[in-house]
Parts: sequence; structure tokens; C-alpha cells
Amino acid sequence: MATPPKKSLGRGLGSLIGAGVKPVLPAAAPAVAASAPVVAPGLLLQELPLTSIVPNPRQPRRDFDDDAVKELADSIRSEGLMQPIVVRKVKDGYELIAGERRFRAFKLIGQKTITARIIEASDASSAVLALVENLQRTDLNPIDEALGFASLMRDFNLTQDAVAERLGKPRATIANSVRLLGLDSDLQAFVRKGQLSAGHAKALLGLDNAAHRMLVARLVIEKGLSVRATEAEVRKLGATKRGRRKQAVQAVVADVQKRLAAHFATQVSVVRKGTKGSILIPFGDDDELARLLEKIGIKL
Repeated sequence: MATPPKKSLGRGLGSLIGAGVKPVLPAAAPAVAASAPVVAPGLLLQELPLTSIVPNPRQPRRDFDDDAVKELADSIRSEGLMQPIVVRKVKDGYELIAGERRFRAFKLIGQKTITARIIEASDASSAVLALVENLQRTDLNPIDEALGFASLMRDFNLTQDAVAERLGKPRATIANSVRLLGLDSDLQAFVRKGQLSAGHAKALLGLDNAAHRMLVARLVIEKGLSVRATEAEVRKLGATKRGRRKQAVQAVVADVQKRLAAHFATQVSVVRKGTKGSILIPFGDDDELARLLEKIGIKL
């Protein structure tokens, strides 16, 4: 018995469409050409003018490969459209929810209409469906994925837990992805282009200095370092920085101790532990104690 294929997400696009939105059925079922996509019973399709469709403003994919769109256009020209696009009705026509590359390919080959499934969907459901479709493809880069998650949280006031539940992903996956947006724009560009993986980027976030992050990033790209080797470089640089900071703190403490000793004309010890510490001023007898107190401004 053949093993059914596994879905890449806990809840696939079809599951979300079936559970979260309603299909819009035409008054009469249109005649379906022999080359039109085969769909499940009850899922009626319509031919829509391309000019009546606008792109999804919450499309998570920022970069579209022109060569890939051209290849898709050649395939559609030869074999026809295998999967309809998904749209929703808006004020002046239809808004694309899923299938922007198919939509662009149809424009490229000069088609006037495209087969579409029209559904009712809220802004939030539309954004989720667009993100799910892209997540189910392997070429959505980690930064666009993170922007998609962040957009859902920002635009619809969703928590990471809520986004994880709607997308069928672990909350830790959402949290780790959104962290990538803390990278500098230049490093995000490296991730978009595939020069750095999400694992490399996560390792770089261990450095709080932008110049240090860029230094390690260029080292990764030039030498082809693995994620583990990148983590080692981050630890090494972090240890060097901590060593320099410790030396700087020790120099400050020594200077303060010297100035206090000069002020009180006696030996003074300054002990520092983390951000806390103590100042120890010894005295030999009551007269010396009185003198020290007077220096502080206290008279017995």
C-alpha cells in the first residue's frame, strides 16, 4: 500500500481554507474546459479577468525570481494551469490570496483571464492563507518568513502562541524566526540571498556589536564556515570582548582605589563583584576613626 505524502505544516492550505473561510459559489456552475484544473466536488471555479485582480498587500514573499516565473509561464503555456489561484472579493474587484507566481506567469504569456476559486476571508485569514501557501514551498527565504510571522502579530494583535496555533507550528519556531529581524539590514540581505543560513544568522545574534556581527558574517561567507564553526567564532569574539571589558573595569577600580587612598591618607580597598562591591577603610584607633569620619563630613 502506498504511503500518503506528508504535509509540511500541521495544517495545510486546504485545511485552513476548508475550516476558516467560506467558498463563494456562483449562481450557475460555469462550463469547465477540458484543460481546466480538476477540483474536488463542490469547489466551483470561475474565470476572472486578470485586470480585476489586485495583489495581496500582505504577501510575505518580497522577492520573485523572474527566471522561475518565466519557467512557470512556459509550463502553463504547454500544459495548462494545474492549480487555480485563490482570491477574495474586495470593493473594486478581487484580491489575490494564493498563487501570485501563477498570476504573474499568466500576465507574462498575455492571458486575459485566469481560473480562480473565490472565497470569503477576513484580512487576518487572507494573511494567514498567503503565508501558509508560501511556507509550504521550500524557497521562501528565512527573512521573508520572519516578516510574515511578525506581520501577523503586528497587524492583527496576535501572540506568538496564536500565530503558532493558526499555522500549525511550534511556538519556538515562530520565536526563533522573528528574532532574525533583529539583524542589521546588510546581514538580512545575506540571508535573503542564501549566503547565510537561518542557523548562521541565529549564531550571529549572540553578538551585540554590529561591527562584530558583520566581521563574523564575512568570515562565514568567505571561508564557507558551518553553523557550528560560526558559533565557535562568536564565542571566541565574545570571550575576547568580555576579557577587554574586565580589564577596563579593573583599571577603573584601581584608579578609584588610588584616589580614595590619597583623599583619606590611608590604605583603601575597593572590592567589586559584578555590578556590586564594597569599600574598606581600616583604622588603627579612635583618633584615626574620628579623622576619617571628619573627612567624610561626620563629627563625633
